[in-house]
Amino acid sequence: MEITRRLRLLNDELTSRVGVGLLLILVFLLSLPAVTTRLYSADEIEYFAFLRSLWFDQDLSFENEYQYFYDRGIAHAYGFHETFLELRTETGLRYNFGTIGCAILWAPAYAVGHMVALTMRWLGSEVLADGFSQPYLSAVAYGSAVYAFLAVVISVAVARRLVGGGITTGLLMWLGTPLLFYTYIAPGMSHACSAFMVAVFVLVWLRVRRAWSLQGLAVLGAVTALMAMVREQDLLLVIGPIADFIWTAITRIRISSDRIRSAQQWFTASIVGSFVFAIVYSPQVISYIVLNGRLGPSNVTTGKMNWLAPHALQVLFSLEHGLFLWTPLLFVASGGLLWLAWSGCGGSADRADMRRIGLLLCLMVLTQVYVTGSVESWTSAGAFGQRRFVGLTVVWVLGLATLFKVTRAGTRRLLWGVCALSVWWNLGLIAQFGAGIMDRQRLELARNAHGTFIEVPRRLPELAYRYAFDRQSFYAPKTP
Repeated sequence: MEITRRLRLLNDELTSRVGVGLLLILVFLLSLPAVTTRLYSADEIEYFAFLRSLWFDQDLSFENEYQYFYDRGIAHAYGFHETFLELRTETGLRYNFGTIGCAILWAPAYAVGHMVALTMRWLGSEVLADGFSQPYLSAVAYGSAVYAFLAVVISVAVARRLVGGGITTGLLMWLGTPLLFYTYIAPGMSHACSAFMVAVFVLVWLRVRRAWSLQGLAVLGAVTALMAMVREQDLLLVIGPIADFIWTAITRIRISSDRIRSAQQWFTASIVGSFVFAIVYSPQVISYIVLNGRLGPSNVTTGKMNWLAPHALQVLFSLEHGLFLWTPLLFVASGGLLWLAWSGCGGSADRADMRRIGLLLCLMVLTQVYVTGSVESWTSAGAFGQRRFVGLTVVWVLGLATLFKVTRAGTRRLLWGVCALSVWWNLGLIAQFGAGIMDRQRLELARNAHGTFIEVPRRLPELAYRYAFDRQSFYAPKTP
């Protein structure tokens, strides 16, 4: 009878999870019309140029891609022509400060867009199968939206595995952070892809660390390489798994009866992971050499770095895209992450291991604070929020899930209230930012609070109508 009861409970839980999963997928599919299927900024064009040039021209000469978008007045206000159509790299090509990873992730969707364009032409449409027309742009935008959704799903799975969190924390993080903006309003940026790859990276690391097998390290090396190809700064996140690997190796070698043999095995495992990383990362290496004549980013990019990180505190607390002021929900999630690092979140048997994971995740967050604080353009002028932290979505979800788990029932209502206000703050800023009714360079807290809690609710029908039927009125491209 007891076995039957447990099987019934397990079946009910699985059925409930499947039902919730299907509901989430349905809601996401219904939300796809909200995805903005166009490119409007220089960054988006740079990432897209990799894909279009490799697909159609089989080269890394982006002049025709840049000229196409410039002729249509896109990103003209950002000095686009001067930077991308006048300057040349040391190898004589046009600059591209992006990386190749997004092109790799977008390629399956781009292939679908190409087939759609060919089919439309076969049916008599005048749409061009040239890599620039609407089917291609839509494919890239929807591809990013799918990756953002998968990032949330994987983040929830990680949180559920470690602290037993539910899908609520994932949805709160999606609605309450800039990930929502880069899912639906600016999907051509790299941040949705980055959130997906970092989530996969953390998930693989947590599975591989059980045994640190050669196969597992090979997979981790491959995932790390792809993550670094999406956004260069994400490579610093590898410090967590590396520290974990060294920590475990030293412990195991010390208790081994044959320390020399054990050390050789751990050294071999590290070589395998590094070798696979180098192989998978080779497309980025080749693009660096072809474009910049060197193994690394252009001198323009490296010239913006001050490795003493003079802006680290501003990155977190400045009105100019400070992380916690623009996105207070991440301040809340940081509390859960610190709790995980301080005391763990689980039974006594695994508390020490949970603390280690928490400490390493905090270290990974600090690497992003450090590198962002080292960039001369740390404010990400013109962008929504402190966008360079969107990739850490999986870490933030875990931190928030931890906080919900350790919060007592009486205090949990207060936590829910804070989360609700943080989500509405994010939604209100997105509405003001997109509609151009706020300073996009910095916050004005009193004015933004008035806009979020008074003006946006009052203008909600108008803004919703514009977004549904006149989306070009948001971020309308300027004619040269």
